[in-house]
Amino acid sequence: MKQLKRKKFEKLYAPLEEELVAMARWAAATGARILVLFEGRDTAGKGGAIRAVADPLNPRQCRIVALPKPSDREKTQWYFQRYVQHLPAAGEVVLFDRSWYNRAGVEKVMGFATPAQVAAFLKAVPAFEQQLVDDGILLFKYWLTTDQAEQEKRFKERLEDPLKRWKLSPVDTAARDKYDAYTLAREEMLKATHSDHAPWTLVDFNDQRRGRLTLIRDLLDRLPDTKVEPEEVVLEPLGHEPSAEGYTILKPIPPYKP
Repeated sequence: MKQLKRKKFEKLYAPLEEELVAMARWAAATGARILVLFEGRDTAGKGGAIRAVADPLNPRQCRIVALPKPSDREKTQWYFQRYVQHLPAAGEVVLFDRSWYNRAGVEKVMGFATPAQVAAFLKAVPAFEQQLVDDGILLFKYWLTTDQAEQEKRFKERLEDPLKRWKLSPVDTAARDKYDAYTLAREEMLKATHSDHAPWTLVDFNDQRRGRLTLIRDLLDRLPDTKVEPEEVVLEPLGHEPSAEGYTILKPIPPYKP
């Protein structure tokens, strides 16, 4: 299948943007708490998918959470503790760029967690997520899938593009030889954590634009179909001619010379 062209993507994305805004308006009106987890291999397209969801929304309402590696103090805490503080409050949409599932993926494969820690995590997740759902959080878990050939292509793009070079870390390069290990870890994770109350949805992201459209459509279709009309706003006439903007032209500062 041919990659979806940008113009075609933008045409198909435009009505979804309107639906996302309507969804956010519904969440604000009803106090819904929406939590979306984006997981997948390096280069899968998590960042682009998250931006596609977040861009049309009010950043005060929609938050993106991308946590760094845990600090020495955080390593001594209950594993879920540093994630809990970022859960949505009433009316909020929170998008996790990777989540607590790091333990079942990169931490397991790269040896950052012991087998006992991984086993304890997989046992605890269903109960943890049950608590979130029972408390009223609308939880959605997406895994973005990519073939290794496509992953290698994207790694090369990151290496050659100065604007994307920052995305390529030593962990990423070390993980290249562990594609199959990541697959086995993912399958173990899905088996242990795919549940009726918190199911996983796998989306093909070999074509990232097509994947974004698929993910957003799925997310919107799984939310309650409750429409909330926007608040009526009336712009009364100014009653006078519009004022010109007043500003001061600043002179450029000469370069510093030691």
